[in-house]
Amino acid sequence: MSTIFGPVHSRRFGVSLGIDLSASHKQCNFDCLYCELAPAPAMPHQHTVTPVDTILNDLTEALKQHSNIDVITLTANGEPTMYPHLHELIDQINILKGSVETLILSNSACLSDENVFNALLKLDQVKLSLDAATAEVFKKIDRPAEGIEIATIIESIIRFSHLFKGKLFLEILFVKGINDTLSEIEALNRILLDIRCERIDIGTVDRPPAYAVQGLGFEELYTLSQYFDPSLPIHIVSRTHAQAMPSTYSAEEILTTLDKRPLTAEDIDALFDTESKERFQILLNQGKIAQIERSNVIFFTPTENIHRKRSK
Repeated sequence: MSTIFGPVHSRRFGVSLGIDLSASHKQCNFDCLYCELAPAPAMPHQHTVTPVDTILNDLTEALKQHSNIDVITLTANGEPTMYPHLHELIDQINILKGSVETLILSNSACLSDENVFNALLKLDQVKLSLDAATAEVFKKIDRPAEGIEIATIIESIIRFSHLFKGKLFLEILFVKGINDTLSEIEALNRILLDIRCERIDIGTVDRPPAYAVQGLGFEELYTLSQYFDPSLPIHIVSRTHAQAMPSTYSAEEILTTLDKRPLTAEDIDALFDTESKERFQILLNQGKIAQIERSNVIFFTPTENIHRKRSK
């Protein structure tokens, strides 16, 4: 069984060649309610380990076939940082990759392990998940293996964000009635203000989940985004844009809306009716609205607010 899949075209990360560090079956230290994989008990360690040489041989062949890629993405049927030879693997990939960047998609649970922490520092891009800020909600939504605590994860993410020299992304996935309360968002907001990152992607359940839970609509996600501090680089990731009901915005309301939360072209298409889009275009032509880029994603914001962009 090959450990390589793709390339996959991602709007957020470009053209990605994936490496599955648990290709044979799911191995994860979480059993998330929303997981697109089948339910499986959370485990603290991988039971089946793919040899480093197998992965490197697969990758070498794949790179010969797919030279035009942006990132090599470490992921898994589960959690990739559980892979016990991560340090060695990343060192070898860095030798092979040339100008291609490396990326890992992690649930953050192993970041408190110094070996994992230091291994991830050698990557070009890291995406960490943070679905909850409180212990009660964390255990309810992510269903971690015994001994994994959200306070430790948060402390590790903050420390990592201040040391990492590459591009750090955070992802929060909201589940209706679980982590979408105002109190949980306020707790998340306080933590996010201490984290240095390129972008914070907020999304919801949009594939068949492991358990009987519901996602949020785009308009609900947009409303939630308003509760986060305006300085945070929030990006709404949703497949449900088409379900939104466009509304009418005056020129002043458009600027106020963008002041509270920069929006992408997809967001604007979902939120604004035809007349509002025309007003938006006029403001853009007049230079009252400007574009900012956050790692492959273009946002629109009032020109006078460009200084709000957070940088590492």
